[in-house]
Order: sequence, then structure tokens, then C-alpha cells
Amino acid sequence: MDLETLLYSQGFGSRRQCRGIVAEGRVRIDGVMRDDPHADLPVTPGLEFEVDDHRWTYREKAYIALNKPAGYECSRDPQHHLSVFHLLPPQLVERGVQAVGRLDQDTTGLLLLSDDGAFVHAFTSPKRKVPKVYLATVRHPLDDAQLAKLCEGVLLHGETKPSAALAAEQRDERLLELTVLEGKYHQVKRMVAAAGNRVEKLHRERVGGYALPVSLAEGAWRWLDESDLAALRGTP
Repeated sequence: MDLETLLYSQGFGSRRQCRGIVAEGRVRIDGVMRDDPHADLPVTPGLEFEVDDHRWTYREKAYIALNKPAGYECSRDPQHHLSVFHLLPPQLVERGVQAVGRLDQDTTGLLLLSDDGAFVHAFTSPKRKVPKVYLATVRHPLDDAQLAKLCEGVLLHGETKPSAALAAEQRDERLLELTVLEGKYHQVKRMVAAAGNRVEKLHRERVGGYALPVSLAEGAWRWLDESDLAALRGTP
């Protein structure tokens, strides 16, 4: 792979822009300046290079976990709030990462992003039935009847079939842990309302077997490594 293609694949701009970055002597590999855009080099996952003294690691595909704060929309063209893409480096936005499903602007927690179309489809297709765990702070005290309704299934407005949680557990008087397999519009909020309560705050804690790291601050992101991806897929 030549240097122009390397930078282009990692989201450093158009091919013309990447060619200019190299020709201007702004790229270093192993501390050595490289200024030939067409210089070929062996590229393997983990290759590190610098552009304008900013270190970057080559990754064929981008797999990202973001701790989404409230007040951000999961759209590149937000209507009323900032986009979650404002929280990412421009290189990731340029290479076309997209949100793997969406969280409401007031919902916080684990949001996956990737430029791998197969990966996005695998975790958004309703046929795959990927479990997602949410923590919902509700307005009224929880009781066994509400938990039972959520697991048995509640009929949402405008739908003909009931929606049932895979699990519903009470963590505190007003804190509900709800596991769902679908990703319908405002699903958790609508299910809780149909069970006789109201969601005041909503946080996604887990997707598949991958839990939001406690060390990942609100608004921060991290690369997913092979063990993270295996946990997502539920493989050892």
C-alpha cells in the first residue's frame, strides 16, 4: 500500500489532500519523514505513523465504543442538538463510521460505531436478536406487577403484537434494569409507560456481552479490540 492510500483509508481527507500531506513532509514512520506519496510499504494492523506529530494506528476497519452523554443526537444531520460525531476525531468521521443503532438525545451510555457495514447490520438487524441492557430511572416506585408485565409483554401504541423484555429486574426502588432484544422507536420508554410507570432517565449499559467500561468517561470513546468484539458476539 502506498502512503497516499494509507492516509486515505484512515480518513485523512481526499486522495488529493492525502497526497499533499505526504508531499509536504508531514508524515513520519518510525521517526523518519516520508515525502513520497507513492512510496510503497508493508501495512499490517497496528502499524503506527504520525501526521503533524499526531500518532495514529492503522486499522483496516474501525470499531468504536462511545460513552454517549445526554444532549447529543446520533445523526450526522442533527435537528436540535449537537451530533455524537462532534465527539469523534475528524479522521473517523471522514472514513464514514456510522452509529450502530441510535440512542435518543436524552439517553446516555454505550453507543457502538463502525465503518464495517456487515458489523453494523449484525447488531441492528431485528433477526439477530442481540440483547441490550438498559438502566431506567423511573418516576414511581417499582413493584412486582410492573416487572411481570414487562416480561410477559405489553402492547405498545400502534402495534398489534406485544413487546416483551428478556429480563426485568429491580436494582433500587426506582431503578429498573431492562434487557430487550429489539430496537424499536423509544422502545424502553414506551414499554415502561405501558407497564404503568414513566422513564425519567435512561442509560444503556451493555450490548451483547460487552459492557460499557466504567473507566470510559462521558463523551469519551475507545477502540474495540478483538476480545471486545468477541464479547459483543458472545464468543469465547
